[in-house]
Order: sequence, then structure tokens, then C-alpha cells
Amino acid sequence: MIGENFAATGQLLGTVVAVQANFYRVQLDEEDGKMREMREMREMREMGEQDPPHLPYPPLLLCTRRTRLKKIGQQVMVGDRVVVEEPDWAGGRGAIADVLPRQSELDRPAIANVNQILLVFAVADPPLEPYQLSRFLIKAESTGLDVLLCLNKSDLISQQEQQQVSDRLLGWGYEPIFISVKDGINTDQAARYLSNKITVIAGPSGVGKSSLINSLIDSAKLRVGEVSGKLARGRHTTRHIELFELPNGGMLADTPGFNQPDMDCIPEELIHYFPEARKRLAVASCRFSDCLHRDEPECAVRGDWERYEHYLEFLSDAIARQTQLHQQADPESTMKLKSKGKGQSQYEPKLESKKYRRISRKTQLQDLQELYRDEE
Repeated sequence: MIGENFAATGQLLGTVVAVQANFYRVQLDEEDGKMREMREMREMREMGEQDPPHLPYPPLLLCTRRTRLKKIGQQVMVGDRVVVEEPDWAGGRGAIADVLPRQSELDRPAIANVNQILLVFAVADPPLEPYQLSRFLIKAESTGLDVLLCLNKSDLISQQEQQQVSDRLLGWGYEPIFISVKDGINTDQAARYLSNKITVIAGPSGVGKSSLINSLIDSAKLRVGEVSGKLARGRHTTRHIELFELPNGGMLADTPGFNQPDMDCIPEELIHYFPEARKRLAVASCRFSDCLHRDEPECAVRGDWERYEHYLEFLSDAIARQTQLHQQADPESTMKLKSKGKGQSQYEPKLESKKYRRISRKTQLQDLQELYRDEE
């Protein structure tokens, strides 16, 4: 019904699948394409021409953004649902006239209307690093979206090793899917979780993200890099964000690989991104409402769970970032945050600006010249 209303006004609905400079690739909704085909067939009948066997319509239009949207500061992101008007079917062009309200929005990567995050890690080549995995999981949890964890290259480890990894991650609160893109193990199981959803795939370089996308979507044809021998890390191959349509419905977004996501969450909220800590807080509460779960008395979270040391390190990073933002907002601030190690930190007074700097020779010479002129 919505598509019919837009079609009646000469407007089309679609999804932005890629952004290139000031141009946007928009994939049109299937209903709009069929309506356009039926309209052209009707016009040809009225002109007395024969119906062709098929009138292909371009599923993609290369669009610009209307000046009105620029003036009001309306950003157009990958994943946005947009209204396209004045389509040039022969040239495959169009103009984005409006952006529909977003259901969700991510900053890094910049993408809208995502339903879930698919984290892909390798169990070997490169080896699985618990600290790095934990950091990615916390970043994914901070978005408020569902998190799906896939562990690739499972053909390189034994069943016993898989069970050990699985038991460990179950203690973290996650049930991973062990896959092997190379041997086609459990990739169909992973695909079922992606059906009819917009999914962002993320993870460090070299774990097989691009290979997984290529196995799920024949038309993707992404570049695949090899793992660096010296660093045991993958080489970065993805350059920009792009949405690919899945065969069974839904879309998958590939994102540029990065090794260490920023810990840009609020320190007081960090603990809620650990499923094992949420489980503790569900049955008990801390004595203080602003407890940061370090050395406060009667804390319900502090204890012998595996990722507690990760929490302390991430907390230190989050506090440092928050302090930096406060100092940028208030340059006159006289306090600074100093790390004491082991997740501990404290505030100390900053030295007065320029008070302890040595005076340059040039400044000294200028002072002497001014003094000499004053004496004359």
C-alpha cells in the first residue's frame, strides 16, 4: 500500500546500499520495480505496440541528494530507507528526496536500520585472542543490538579443542557457531540467522569475513587477503561499507576491518555489557548506586569471574576517554586523570600552563632590548 502511494506520485522507495563520495547507490523495492514494469507495458499497449517478453528495470539507481536535505543537515547513510524521485531509467539515475525514520543507527560503522551484529573470529590462523574477542563483544553489546558469534576455521582444531572453546565462551554468556568457510561447515546454519534481517558483519582482519560473505552471496566477489606471517594478523581488504542482498532475504553489511574498537561507552554503563555480570546483578545489588565495581565495599559484581580483569582494563580506558572529553569541553579544568595500573586511576592537579617552561633566547633578547630602550 505504501509503495502504491509513492508510485502514484512518481516517487519510489529503496534502500541505500553504498555511499561513494556524493553519490548513493539505492536498491529499489521489488514492488516499485514491478509497478514500473506494468506501467510501461500499459503505455506500450495504448500506443499499439506489442508487449515485449520482459521489460527489465534497474534494481539499482545512482542517486544524488536533494539540496533541501543538505540545507537541513540530513545525512544519508548506508541502510537508510529513502524516497527517490525523478528516476532516469535509461541512465540509471535518480535523486533522494527524503529519508524515512531510522529504527537504529550506528556511528562506527556508519550504518542505519541494523537488526543484529555478526562477529566473526578465527579459532586458528590467526589464533583466537580472548582479550581482543572480549573487546569486540563489549563494543557490539554497547549498540543494544542482538549479537551472533561465529568462529571460523574450525577445521584447523580438534573436536576436543572446540569443546574447550565452547565451554569457555558459554561462561562468558555466548553460544558460538563453529564454521569453516573453506570446508562449508555450518555456513548454512549461520545463514539461517541472517534471513530477513539487516546484519553488520564485524571482526578483526584475516578471520574470513570476506570469504564468508562470498560463500553466502555469489555476486559479492569481495577481495580476500592472507594472514601476515610476522604478526599473525590479517591484512585489511575491505575499504568501505556496502550492503549485499542475501538469497533468502535480508542484507549483510561488510565493514572495514579494525583491530581494536574504541571503548567509547559511559564508565557506569560498561558493566552491563558483560552478560556474566548482568547475571550477578539480576540476583544481587551493590551497596552504592554509583558503584564502579573496583574496590567499593559490598560490591555484587567484583569476584572470581574470568573477564573481571578485562572489565577493569576497559573501565580504565572508558574513564580516560570521558576525562579527555571533559577537558576538551572545559579547557580551564585543573584536574587530570592518572593511571595507577591494574585498572586503578586517580585525579591529580594539572601544572599551570607555561609556568614551568624555559624562556627562549629570542624572548630573553627581546626583553633585554625593551629594557635598554626604557633606560634610554
